[in-house]
Amino acid sequence: MAFEFLQRERIIAPKGYNRWLIPPAALSIHLCIGQIYAYSVFNKPMTRILGVEQSAPGDWELTTLGWIFSIALFTLGASAAIFGQWLERVGPRKAMFAAALCLAGGFWVASLGIHFHNIWLVYLGHGVLGGIGLGIGYISPVSTLIKWFPDRPGMASGMAIMGFGGGAMIAAPLAVGLMNFYSSASSTGVGETFLTMGLIYFAFMMFGVLTIRVPYEAPKSVKSEETVEKEDYVDANSAIKTPQFYLLFAVLALNVTAGIGVLGQASVMIQEMFSADSVSENLLVGAAAAGGFVGLLSIFNMLGRFFWSSLSDRLGRKNTYTIFFVLGAILYIIVPYAGKTGSVILFIACFALIISMYGGGFATIPAYLKDRFGTFNVGAIHGRLLLAWSLAAIVGPVLINYMRAYQIDTLGMAAAEAYSTTMYIMAALLVIGLICNLMVKPVHPKHFKSHE
Repeated sequence: MAFEFLQRERIIAPKGYNRWLIPPAALSIHLCIGQIYAYSVFNKPMTRILGVEQSAPGDWELTTLGWIFSIALFTLGASAAIFGQWLERVGPRKAMFAAALCLAGGFWVASLGIHFHNIWLVYLGHGVLGGIGLGIGYISPVSTLIKWFPDRPGMASGMAIMGFGGGAMIAAPLAVGLMNFYSSASSTGVGETFLTMGLIYFAFMMFGVLTIRVPYEAPKSVKSEETVEKEDYVDANSAIKTPQFYLLFAVLALNVTAGIGVLGQASVMIQEMFSADSVSENLLVGAAAAGGFVGLLSIFNMLGRFFWSSLSDRLGRKNTYTIFFVLGAILYIIVPYAGKTGSVILFIACFALIISMYGGGFATIPAYLKDRFGTFNVGAIHGRLLLAWSLAAIVGPVLINYMRAYQIDTLGMAAAEAYSTTMYIMAALLVIGLICNLMVKPVHPKHFKSHE
């Protein structure tokens, strides 16, 4: 068989296999799919595909382009939920290969959308096909690493998921450099950039595909007051019948909603909040500096995933999420003040911390699920919980994009002031998330099954 190397039985590690060889395989996938967090660098160039130097009649509006990010992340959650049990059955190699094909194919279809100036092809490419690649690629290495590191599940999920948060650190300068290289008097270089990035990411994801392994025999779990025994687990179908699943669904959805809209418009937001109309000339933030801001957020997104999830092994998942919600709400309230006073440093510091906890929430949730439902079916349960991400992917960017447009176009508000109300709403969402987190209790024993 031509694709026999993808079969699960071909990737079972021999006894004594060094488990520290697995994280690089996971990172190679997550660093690639994490490019979605740098998508805002394409927004302005894609508003002038026809005009090239500036927007022309018929060019796409920013609100139209904002849906690419939302569709991609909605599809991520939906595909993770749909394919979670399939992943557990066929193994991570076949799933990661499918993810590589979908992600690269999404870039290539989106390139056709740019060539024909057809937004629906871009939605199909980066939104749907690329989103499927994101979803399958996201859950594939996470459940595998948790099985390799049952003694430190927070650190394990953090090792994988930090790559997703750091993907923009690579993708932002790569995309900008490629667009500058391909740009001409008749092209912004976006279409050619999509083609090239598809090839590059496919090659790097294949490294993960070829090096991933599943453990020959799962190491014995370390007991704690917060975790269940190794042989005790709740299957995916039973998990969705428990209140804990829906409380954790709300916890993830609210934490993500409060951060994802900012990430989708980070470049535009900092340029508008610190424009010539709002602060002194020496504090202007241009496109290059805004790109640096996106890259900085990517670093904190990445580091926060590893730091907070590893810390959760000591503090506990509930306590870690309590910190996210309380500190996050305070920081969102401070952000409008930073904009009004022209304090770029305070603004950046607030969002650096916010995004670190946003990323930390993603990395901590698989271990939270493992604590409540056991290890055996955690990949499938995690996939279903990521529907919360799908919901947040719609709500977060819509709050940012459309409230901004309404306040500027209808109320005549200056662009620099149009984000204040949204920041207060984000703080309120985090308070609701705090309440949900505090309500999470151990799962009733009647839902558990035994697995030897």
